[in-house]
Amino acid sequence: MEGAPKVRATVLNVSIVLVLAAASLWSQTRKTDNSLSPELERVRAALEKYADPIVAIHDGYFSTLGCADFPYAAKAGHEPYPQGAMGIHFVNPALIGPNPDPMHPQILLYEPDGGKLRLVGAEWFVPKAAGVDKPPELFGHKFWGPMEGHEPLQPTGLVHYDLHVWLFKDNPEGLFAPTNPAVKCTGYPYAVEMESTKIISPK
Repeated sequence: MEGAPKVRATVLNVSIVLVLAAASLWSQTRKTDNSLSPELERVRAALEKYADPIVAIHDGYFSTLGCADFPYAAKAGHEPYPQGAMGIHFVNPALIGPNPDPMHPQILLYEPDGGKLRLVGAEWFVPKAAGVDKPPELFGHKFWGPMEGHEPLQPTGLVHYDLHVWLFKDNPEGLFAPTNPAVKCTGYPYAVEMESTKIISPK
């Protein structure tokens, strides 16, 4: 058992490195400037039609129903999400693959607003199972991850990378922050309070 302390120390060191790397990524993305680059202006213009969620459904985006809310401080070993919400995810399965297309996000993000849904952002989503072994990059930003799936709206085993961009609602935590404290699930019957997502160690 002489090697046990060394093994525990190694695991601890790996966990610390992962948390520090995630925190570094977060410090790079945390900007209060929500201005859009010319590329993102083009993306926003292309997605404006999805302000009507019926149009999104017509084009293959389907609601996951739950409004994802992250009201708790991030745990150690988890992605350092700021407290806030992601909203309701509309997923287009036909767009999921190893190579994210900047003009075609896999997910649209909506905020419940009374009896309506308001488009607030988009998410590019790449499963690790697609054969992707390192975080992709779009718009000059690396994706978060790899991380577990967001239980209970996704199975834990759905390990993935993702990048949120708040194209339609300013985010005080920054344009590329994973959550937005200005987005609310309050009063929505399918609001789901969730924990920050566990980071997956690279193998």
